[in-house]
Amino acid sequence: MGMTKDIEVDGKSVTFKASAALPRMYRMKYGRDIFKDLAALVDAVGDGDPDISNLDMYFLETFEDIAFLMAKHADPSIPDSVDEWLENFNTFSIYMVLPQLVELWGMNMQTDAKAKKKSGQLSGK
Repeated sequence: MGMTKDIEVDGKSVTFKASAALPRMYRMKYGRDIFKDLAALVDAVGDGDPDISNLDMYFLETFEDIAFLMAKHADPSIPDSVDEWLENFNTFSIYMVLPQLVELWGMNMQTDAKAKKKSGQLSGK
């Protein structure tokens, strides 16, 4: 199931998807924890001011990996490589796209929490 959101990236509308499968997909593809990576990325971006953020190449690559996987999750016809996917764009700002991806992830997490709570109530837990 999951949730989707269309986000403008370099003047193009790109659909991104967040679901309960995403952490597993991310772990299998990159060998890292998406929860930790997203939290560290948000901390590095700070308040969104490029002049005072702590972004380095690691964080930029982490952002590209997360954005790519969320786009691929929404549209399986996207190329299998993050590099091939990025070739579709001239450039785009992490400061414009990341907050929207975090918002989408947060909406998905709220939906999952509500579903688990409801399910637990039905089983008497």
